[in-house]
Amino acid sequence: MPQDGAVLSRRLVELFRWIDPGPDSTHLVSDLSGWWRDPAVLAEVGPALAALFPDARPTVVVAPEVTGLLLGPLVAVAAGAGFVPAYKDGGERHRVGAMRWAETPPDHRGRRLRVGVDDRRLEPGDRVLLVDDWVDTGAQLDALHRVVRDAGAVVVGTAALVATCPPEVAARLRLRALLDGDRLPEG
Repeated sequence: MPQDGAVLSRRLVELFRWIDPGPDSTHLVSDLSGWWRDPAVLAEVGPALAALFPDARPTVVVAPEVTGLLLGPLVAVAAGAGFVPAYKDGGERHRVGAMRWAETPPDHRGRRLRVGVDDRRLEPGDRVLLVDDWVDTGAQLDALHRVVRDAGAVVVGTAALVATCPPEVAARLRLRALLDGDRLPEG
């Protein structure tokens, strides 16, 4: 039985944890693994994110690795769209074939990354819903906006599980999220 949005949001908060990666770390990191373990959350999160843009009619969902490789297909199935993974340059898997890349502005750790998609998978006129688990600076999503635009496609919106970004970033990305950071336990 599908959960309503309030029940799903409450369950996401209940299952969320901060973890301390150890003495060499300067910050706690989010642990989303409880979300993926819960079958009800796993069943509902894709439809809930797709429902944030009920009239968007995306043809494809694009989501950045690593969590996006799980989350993106769940949203794509719910939206009746295809899925295109976005990869980070320099990852463990070497990308073969033509890729369309863009460099990110500095992220929450001050890093600049290159993110890209297989150049054969985005087509002019595609309606792209960007999906991510957590949006803080929006750096990767800014770069993916450029990738989509350069392919001749259009971003119809950005859906996320958690948004902790400033309002101007959310507005620029056309971001809608299931949770804002204020709902999560203190880290």
